[in-house]
Amino acid sequence: MSTLTELQVGESVKEIQLEPVSRLDLIKYAGASGDFNPIHTIDDEAKKAGLPGIIAHGMWTMGNLAKLFTTYYDEGFIQDYSIRFKGMVFLNDVITLKATLKEKQEQNLRFTVQAVNQQGNEVLKGEVVYHQY
Repeated sequence: MSTLTELQVGESVKEIQLEPVSRLDLIKYAGASGDFNPIHTIDDEAKKAGLPGIIAHGMWTMGNLAKLFTTYYDEGFIQDYSIRFKGMVFLNDVITLKATLKEKQEQNLRFTVQAVNQQGNEVLKGEVVYHQY
């Protein structure tokens, strides 16, 4: 798919598979976002909170999902973005990002988006409205 204009309802943009989640990814994200909750970077703190290990920031996953549209930056922009967190993302998880065109309305393209882990479990789902110039 070379442009979003060519995309038909029911078709998807190219999926993106992220590298396995690393502790360094989460430390960098904590610094960039200002979210220093230790459940995202310190094993003992995550365990004290009842988790099996550290978990990725939900917004780390959400932010990565926008990568599905960076190829098309010259065509428009993400106008609206709404998601629901469905599951936790752990160290070494391999997340695949997906977007399928749900509806075309003039210059707005409405996509269903999701992130799934290596077991195929949905960890995030939602909608993106992409506004074309």
